[in-house]
Amino acid sequence: MITIRKSGDRGRGEHGWLHSRHTFSFAGYFDPKHVGYRSLRVINEDVVEAGEGFGTHPHDNMEIISWVLEGELAHSDSTGNKAVLKPGMVQFMSAGTGLTHSEFNGSRDKAVHFLQIWIIPGRRNTVPRYEDRDYREKLGQGGLVTVLSPDGRDGSLKIGKDAVVKVARLKAGEEVVHDLAEGRGAWVQVARGAVEVNGTALEQGDGAAVEKEAAVRVTATKDAEVLLFDLA
Repeated sequence: MITIRKSGDRGRGEHGWLHSRHTFSFAGYFDPKHVGYRSLRVINEDVVEAGEGFGTHPHDNMEIISWVLEGELAHSDSTGNKAVLKPGMVQFMSAGTGLTHSEFNGSRDKAVHFLQIWIIPGRRNTVPRYEDRDYREKLGQGGLVTVLSPDGRDGSLKIGKDAVVKVARLKAGEEVVHDLAEGRGAWVQVARGAVEVNGTALEQGDGAAVEKEAAVRVTATKDAEVLLFDLA
């Protein structure tokens, strides 16, 4: 069973320097029918104008992922970490007992386009931690690349939840398949391009919940980039 969340139906946030689309309820946008999927709480597609960004602000008890699509995202946090994220690099914060951070556009003349993702942790009040990793080489080899998992499988970062996050960059006509264990569900988010998920058409910005299926089959109908979340 596949349930589609169309791009045009997402919540909107327009703040001059920030242009956001909310797959699930977030900040001033609330839809009781769309408050998350299993442990997946937030998928925000954000475009931040050149030289702008999110000033220092706090988080706690959330697993937070940033995935850059275009441009550069400059990160700083209260644990002393600083990084500049580019497309193909994943940023992960386990906020635990609490930390503060800022995220700014790393360019003075180009916008940065990225996904901000929140997953509800399996345990509360853990020690905060930050990691980032470059997956550009693996993505260039094709197929589904595991970027986060609870056990660090296949060179992925460890997340404090029974959740696996995979990414694929596909040329038109290419296909990837992810087996889905009984009782688990998947969310597929189309970051760019267009695909079919088990025969159902999805376009850029669309998402879909996949339930009671033995596998998730993603076929690119245009060049595409997709994120797949396998959730307990």
